[in-house]
Amino acid sequence: MSSRALVFDLDGTLVDTLDDIAAHLNAALVDHGLVPRSRAEISEWVGYGSARLVERAVSDPSAGAAVLASYRAHYHARPVVHARMYDGIADALDALAPRRALAILSNKPEPEVVAIAGALLARWPFAVVAGERDDVPRKPDPASVARVLALLGAPASAATLVGDSEVDIATARAAGMTSVAVTWGFRREAALRAASPDHLVRAPAELAALLA
Repeated sequence: MSSRALVFDLDGTLVDTLDDIAAHLNAALVDHGLVPRSRAEISEWVGYGSARLVERAVSDPSAGAAVLASYRAHYHARPVVHARMYDGIADALDALAPRRALAILSNKPEPEVVAIAGALLARWPFAVVAGERDDVPRKPDPASVARVLALLGAPASAATLVGDSEVDIATARAAGMTSVAVTWGFRREAALRAASPDHLVRAPAELAALLA
């Protein structure tokens, strides 16, 4: 298969950010006298945006707004601490970048997405780097990716969305795009299969071969 435009999720797809997410979330919880959560729990909650993540993590719903503000402040202050590209992603992007429009679409707040992409992914020509913003619905609402495709000048029928969660698969389906689920991210393979992606890959080299 080939696509004119490739839209990548960020967390769990291109970059392993789980340790940073966990550190900043737990710092915010401790700020407000709440119990830190485990890395495994947080891994299952990531993907729907920071507000939903905090909602799942707080034991006292009345503290949600304050914890969310603290989490965002911690993350904004230090967007890249432990984050790193997954092994093999650099080679995959090298193979895929020529003759394709590349974009990133995340449910993480856009300033942090831009900071992480700038620190770790600046070598590749991502034409659009988009994250959570007040004027655009989050994934899986198809408006999120429709905006990205409009900026790329590509129709959904000629585009592929690559991600590591059921959120990405649902977004692609709603938008009329091809979906590729990757197993090296934050979700178990069984959960990805249950979401019925068009394709499922287990290594970046397999992704490059599929899309090239």
